[in-house]
Amino acid sequence: MNRKIVALTLSALTTLAAGSALAQMPSPETIHKAWDKNADGVVDKAEWVAAGRKEERFALVDADGDGKITVEELTTAMSKMKARRQQQGDAPAATPPADH
Repeated sequence: MNRKIVALTLSALTTLAAGSALAQMPSPETIHKAWDKNADGVVDKAEWVAAGRKEERFALVDADGDGKITVEELTTAMSKMKARRQQQGDAPAATPPADH
C-alpha cells in the first residue's frame, strides 16, 4: 500500500513539474528574438546551431525550406511539440506483450 502511495505521489509531482515547465516556457517571439543574433527577423541555420539546437532539426521547423525560420514557423513548431507532449502524457502506458 505504501509503495502505491509513493508511486502515485511521484507520478503527480512529475506531471505537475512537466506542466509547470510548459507554463514557464518563453514565448516563441522571445525565443526567436534571442536566437536572431543579427536581428534580421529570421533565424538561419548558423544562428540555430549557435543557440544549441541540433542541426538536423532545423529542417523540421523551417516549414517552407527557405533556410530561414520565421516567428510563425517557430510558433507552429512549438505548438506541434506541445500537442505531442500533451498526447504522450495523456496516453496510457503501453502494456508489455504476454508471455506464451
